[in-house]
Amino acid sequence: MVKPLISVVLPVYNVEPYIKECMDSILNQTIQDFEVIVIDDCSTDSTVAIVESYNDDRISIIKKEKI
Repeated sequence: MVKPLISVVLPVYNVEPYIKECMDSILNQTIQDFEVIVIDDCSTDSTVAIVESYNDDRISIIKKEKI
């Protein structure tokens, strides 16, 4: 696998109303050589489920474990 030119790091916590618009904006950029790293800080809403609904190999999700 070739390393992407750009890494977009997106920290999230309970952003269900905004995450779809944010992800769509990132994924619809002109340049396509990038990865999206979503870091979830124990969201209690549907944020993670919305991100997981995207079928795109450029997206990876890191879920913080509760302490």
